[in-house]
Amino acid sequence: MRRLLVLFDLDNTLVDRQGTLTDWAAEFTTRHGLEDKEQAYILSLVADRAYPSTFDAIRTRYRLRMPTAELWRAYCTDIAALVSCPTDVLDGLDELRAAGWRVGVATNGAVDIQRAKLRATGIAERVDGVFVSEEADVRKPQARHFALAAARCGTELGEGGWMVGDNPVNDIGGGRSAGLRTIWIANERSWPLDNPGPDHTVPRARAAIDLLLLHSVGNTRTTT
Repeated sequence: MRRLLVLFDLDNTLVDRQGTLTDWAAEFTTRHGLEDKEQAYILSLVADRAYPSTFDAIRTRYRLRMPTAELWRAYCTDIAALVSCPTDVLDGLDELRAAGWRVGVATNGAVDIQRAKLRATGIAERVDGVFVSEEADVRKPQARHFALAAARCGTELGEGGWMVGDNPVNDIGGGRSAGLRTIWIANERSWPLDNPGPDHTVPRARAAIDLLLLHSVGNTRTTT
């Protein structure tokens, strides 16, 4: 039986990154004795992506005594403690693999923080492979990012597959360019671009998993 491939984005697809960051920013300002109004600025610095250099800028602005490397390690630890993946999504990842899917995570970001989140949420042990952009300096929407993620799952893009994510450009546009079918996690949004939309739109990750499970029932093929 040919094992179908599905790659999931991590942030705001499998986990709620935005909500987690809001909670973290509140804790960070309190811990370092900063005024409440600084929460918005700190949140803006990490809103897209956070790297050690981000905390070098924070340390300089607020004249913090803690070294940058220690601030970064604390961030990774704190986010891992705050982030969660819904139980029905974790169960769904298990269901996909039981149904014969190769399941992977394709995510942009720093290795330290992304893998900390994957371990803390239990996602790491429920997927066949993970590729984080910092590992090879290859970011979505570059096609090579998806190729490397597929390789981590023991397959190639030429075998076909799916990309599931919330970012219209990085996940959906990038996935399509890499030859994958796509499912967009709308998160209560309307499709924002003029270019072709995804193959499917769903509200949350669990709905995407259910759609894929239905697809596997009708489309799994045997090879000789």
